[in-house]
Amino acid sequence: MHLSRSLSAILRLTGGVIFGLIGWAIADVIPADLISSFGGWVMAARLALSILGVVLGILFFPRLIGRPANAVIEYLLQVNLGQLGLMLIGLIAGLLVAALVAFPLAQLPSPFNQVLPVLVAIVCGYLGVMLVSARFREIVRAIGQRIPSIPSFRGGKNQPTALPVTDAGHKTLLDTSVLIDGRIADIAATGFLHGELIIPRFVLNELQYVADSMDGLRRARGKRGLDVVKQLQANSKVPVLIVDEDITRTRLVDEKLVLLAKQMDCPIMTNDYNLNKVASIQGVSVLNINELANAVKVVVLPGEPMNIYVIQPGKEPSQGVGYLEDGTMVVIEGGSSYLDRQIDITVTKVLQTAAGRMIFAKPEMTNGHGK
Repeated sequence: MHLSRSLSAILRLTGGVIFGLIGWAIADVIPADLISSFGGWVMAARLALSILGVVLGILFFPRLIGRPANAVIEYLLQVNLGQLGLMLIGLIAGLLVAALVAFPLAQLPSPFNQVLPVLVAIVCGYLGVMLVSARFREIVRAIGQRIPSIPSFRGGKNQPTALPVTDAGHKTLLDTSVLIDGRIADIAATGFLHGELIIPRFVLNELQYVADSMDGLRRARGKRGLDVVKQLQANSKVPVLIVDEDITRTRLVDEKLVLLAKQMDCPIMTNDYNLNKVASIQGVSVLNINELANAVKVVVLPGEPMNIYVIQPGKEPSQGVGYLEDGTMVVIEGGSSYLDRQIDITVTKVLQTAAGRMIFAKPEMTNGHGK
């Protein structure tokens, strides 16, 4: 367990005071005949027990309470101010419910009338905080529907979107996969992005680790990611910030990104399918460049004429294959006889698959032959 110096000092001071008061109180319950056997030095006994309590509190209180205190502080640092405010409201609501229940419980015989109200207050306060924390996004959306003029409540922030366009002043976390992919540099240079692009230090560390790999392909990917960071800093039309914020309770970069995004209340830009799903489940907005690329591809309809260069044969013997400028594959029935030629075609079918969009076409015929 690692405690900061300030937290450790506070816990030692608190433990010394609490245990010292306990030692002072213990002197009051020591039998009088036992104290009289030591000459009746009541004040000396109190001082001795208080000093002993202070020493024990300084030595052992941080070990007793340090781990849960550290966990609570880390959790509070990872929630945004709005969530913290709603958790406080949930705590107050839980305590109000406990106060209503405490009245009939106080009529019970001793010791139930003393113990049960305290236990009910603890349980109701805890449930109030947990329920608000678990339903935070739903509460925010409900408030947004009631108060549409508040910009931060517009839209479901937990819904993933394909368009990495952020509001002015907004922050966007960049994942390792986006930097290695490299297209983010071209997107940032176009001016379509607004706000700030945030690169956590642990993402840079992962890029450096990949760049130092013994595997040639991984090493090239890591170096490419580092080059993209430099390119972003030099050519991006939006600020690119490298931050030192870290999540110490986990070593997994994807988990760090999700927790940091929740803490900063900002989306993650990634091409990682698994990170996309995990972040969406936890209520973090995801900006996926692959989805953006599919969204801006050329839209074609069956019957539309096109001109394309046939570069290779298809899977079937009669097929030819060409590509549009955005990389969309065009399969041309009867196009194998037009290899290495620019021909006019007519779109017959457009098929959307998990891997992307495919266009099927046939050559335009003039006097029984393709152009």
